[in-house]
Amino acid sequence: MQGILYEEPTIWQFLLVTVIMGGWTAWRTGKSCADNWSSYATLVVYTLLLGVAIRFIHHALFEGSMLTAQYYVVDTVILLLFATAGYRFYRTKQMTEKYYWLYEKASPFSWKAK
Repeated sequence: MQGILYEEPTIWQFLLVTVIMGGWTAWRTGKSCADNWSSYATLVVYTLLLGVAIRFIHHALFEGSMLTAQYYVVDTVILLLFATAGYRFYRTKQMTEKYYWLYEKASPFSWKAK
C-alpha cells in the first residue's frame, strides 16, 4: 500500500494526519454544514480545500510532496467519506428533532416519513 495510498515511510504517519486529524476535521466540517443547512455541494467544496490543508501538513511535518495529484485525491476521498458521514449524521438528527411530527430515524444516517 505504501506508494499507492500514502508516501510516508510508515502507515502510522498517514493514519495520524489523514485519518485521525483530517477525519476529525472533516467530520466537524460535515456537522457545521448540516447545522447551517448548507447544501452537500458546499460540503464538497470545503472538503476539497481541507484536502489541500492535509497535504500541506504532510509536506510541512513529514517532508511529503505537496503537489501530487495521486495523494491529494486519496486524502480528499478519505476526508469526503468522513465529511459525508458527519453531514448525514447531523442532518438526520436535525430532521428528526426539528420536524419530529413528520420524520423518524431509520438509521443513524437517514430518516423516513412517519
